[in-house]
Amino acid sequence: MSQIKSSILDTIGNTPIVKINKLAPEGVELFVKLESFNPMGSVKDRLALGVIEAAERDGSLRPGQTIVEATSGNTGIGLAMVCAQKGYPLVVTMAESFSVERRKLMRFLGAKVVLTPATQKGSGMVAKARELAAAHGWFMSRQFENPANVEVHSRTTAREILRDFGSNGLDYWVTGFGTGGTLTGVARVLRSESPATKIVTAEPATAALMQSGQVQAFNTDGSAAESHPAFNPHPMQGWSPDFISDIAHQSMQNGYIDHMMSVAGPDAIAMAKELARKEGIFCGISGGATFAAAMEVAKTALKESTILAMLPDTGERYLSTPLFEDVAVEMTDEELALSESTPNVRFDVPAPSATPAKPTLVAALSAT
Repeated sequence: MSQIKSSILDTIGNTPIVKINKLAPEGVELFVKLESFNPMGSVKDRLALGVIEAAERDGSLRPGQTIVEATSGNTGIGLAMVCAQKGYPLVVTMAESFSVERRKLMRFLGAKVVLTPATQKGSGMVAKARELAAAHGWFMSRQFENPANVEVHSRTTAREILRDFGSNGLDYWVTGFGTGGTLTGVARVLRSESPATKIVTAEPATAALMQSGQVQAFNTDGSAAESHPAFNPHPMQGWSPDFISDIAHQSMQNGYIDHMMSVAGPDAIAMAKELARKEGIFCGISGGATFAAAMEVAKTALKESTILAMLPDTGERYLSTPLFEDVAVEMTDEELALSESTPNVRFDVPAPSATPAKPTLVAALSAT
């Protein structure tokens, strides 16, 4: 069967599930779903395509209309790809605290990026997107409330998981939450078709909004009315904005979540590094956080349990974050010692002078 795709959009989804071989505790089967295999490197490519195509179908998005969205980066990158392919202008609002790689990627794909003050957190960038949409007549894709965000994960991500594990083969599914699209979209299908699967939701230890017991206030349109009082800054970009979205709240209301866990920022960073160095799996801090939660689940799970963790993105958009702060640019002392360990091909000292070549017979005759 031909593998030729009609556009880049046809490469979204069908991401691989990979077994963890060295880090998994003995007696359990631990797997990760690598959403970095999506074309723009994150799970949010699914959301981007899903919300735009749903809006095209129902007529709420007009041909050539500008799209605006508030994002920590991955949704904006996915939207920039989809908009480039489909011909929609895109304006993204993003808090200035998120990594510069993200804004550069979006601009490289043709989007405009409007930065909002870090002090205003996620709520500030959402408010700016809403204001821009109202002032200019733009289409706001509303990733935190749009039911198409949930639907695309029920239709694709959940089906891929059931295809690979069947209805009785997965004991635990572990995920973080940001918009809540992955959580709610997959969870509602697992509840229906794999009811024995325990659904574990992880959130930052410094921003355990769901576990706080404090109620999130909502506006009549489903948007969060205010910043959640339990929020504090954390390094897991894309995880847990300063509010519980309407979509994530649906999982709480419907009883989809069996266990909730907290992950500290340093543990998330450490686990992302372990995945890279022990398994060759490259993910971001959010992926490291989800995997850290999965490792805790694995420690207490029954023998022969099967656990799947979602790894939402690639590590390349974290180069300017604490994930890479101890990665050297210049040669380390150990690397310099390796360079100096051989006598000839060395770059720390001038190259030895070349020995003049002996004149050949032809050269000698030519000189006379």
